Amino acid sequence: MKTARFILSAAPFLALALFATAFAQTDPSAPDAVVEYGGPDPVIIETTQGPVEFIAEIADTEASRTRGMMYRESMEPDAAMLFDFEIVRPVSIWMANTMIPLDILFIREDGTIAKIVANAQPYSRRSMPSDFPVLAVLEIVGGRAAETGIAPGDLVRHSLFGTEVTEDTQAPEADADAEETDAQSDDDAAGDAADETGEAATE
Repeated sequence: MKTARFILSAAPFLALALFATAFAQTDPSAPDAVVEYGGPDPVIIETTQGPVEFIAEIADTEASRTRGMMYRESMEPDAAMLFDFEIVRPVSIWMANTMIPLDILFIREDGTIAKIVANAQPYSRRSMPSDFPVLAVLEIVGGRAAETGIAPGDLVRHSLFGTEVTEDTQAPEADADAEETDAQSDDDAAGDAADETGEAATE
């Protein structure tokens, strides 16, 4: 009888333990949760100082967006995380369980940067709103936006916005290189002609 009573009294605690374990396994914000991300993808930002390239993990599921950069102790200068919210809407970001300062770039559907929150404070639960309807957020190392000249209005190139780098966008540079090569060839030809003229005059 005592054994039966012990089993019955232990049952609620066992159920609670099983629930806690299951919750930890399904809650993406739990420290030991395993969350998968997309990518990595190149993300290029066109600034007034020139293009800046990052290699971004893609958070495009509810679990990966919830987890974000939580519990990471470091981040490479050219690393990033791109949050795809799937629909255009105002969003808010916080820094709960995030151990390093981040620059938060809110990005419109057309790929232009709407707003930047610089050096967001680690572990802060303060809500940081986009202030505008946006499609995505790019998180980079705190201070990198100012360091590389990234500013609101700059264009973010990635397939999410239909602004990825293509041969067409690279063509002007290729044309410029071709023109420079042609000009150099013309100069070389003119120099050769001058040399031949000089040699003929000497003879």
